[in-house]
Amino acid sequence: MSTHQKALETLTAIHGVRGAMIATGGDGIVVAEAVMEDVDGGALAALASSLSRRLEAAAEAANGGKPGFLHLQATGGALLVCPAGQELLLVVIAERGVNVGRARLEMARVAETIA
Repeated sequence: MSTHQKALETLTAIHGVRGAMIATGGDGIVVAEAVMEDVDGGALAALASSLSRRLEAAAEAANGGKPGFLHLQATGGALLVCPAGQELLLVVIAERGVNVGRARLEMARVAETIA
């Protein structure tokens, strides 16, 4: 099993996580994924990349520095995104009741191992 797959397995073991991906930050291409069948990983990776780039641009314009975590909450669940090094994003798709704090801590640990 690759390092990326082991990292994703750590995240998908969290109760309420429906999938996890490693994607390129610039264009949202999926590098590795572990998602449930009904999850469109490619579309969510592209969304995560786009949101991340826009948030980074807005934060830079406001002299806020580089964002360290993105949490998009919707009625059906959440999209969690954090940078993993200079070029990659770690993306988690979660159900509404997921423990976001635990997911965020695990994402930070995993991001360090794949950066």
